[in-house]
Amino acid sequence: MIIFYCLLIFMLIAAIVAVETEKLLSSVICIGAIGFGASLMFLFLRAPDIAITQIVVEVLGLIILIRATISRDLTFITGDREFFEVVVSVVIVFVIFLAGIQVLQTLPDFGSPIFAQVADAPSNTYVSRGLGKTGAANLVTSVILDFRAYDTLGEATVLFTSIIGATVILRKKCRKKMEETTG
Repeated sequence: MIIFYCLLIFMLIAAIVAVETEKLLSSVICIGAIGFGASLMFLFLRAPDIAITQIVVEVLGLIILIRATISRDLTFITGDREFFEVVVSVVIVFVIFLAGIQVLQTLPDFGSPIFAQVADAPSNTYVSRGLGKTGAANLVTSVILDFRAYDTLGEATVLFTSIIGATVILRKKCRKKMEETTG
């Protein structure tokens, strides 16, 4: 449980830095750290499907924000970095690495039943009554499309929306410029 609180404190510190910093690129990087910390927390809470969705949305969001920030601020990275900034960057990467390793160690082994001892666990309901309630011969299909249909629809909507948003923002030529060159 200590790793959970450490991740929470890390995310709070990153949020404070994101709000208080004057450089937009530093703020965007801190927002990315918050998002990746949230995905690690979802893994810690045994919600890998939400963690995967969070990582995909976070990566696409960071691409969009970094592109917008660099094109607005014209931020140049030089070799003259201060020692403190390098140390803080290394510490942040090390903390995320350690938290990721700790969270991944808390996950159960592949194939081991997590809720085998709990009689009313959802997985027991899916296995015992899946065919009778849904009529689907494939158990995975019955879980994804019948028992958890709204959850699956929500995750798919978030993923497709983020991909479409990234595609729209990152395309090379906008339609207005194309019309001007052809007209």
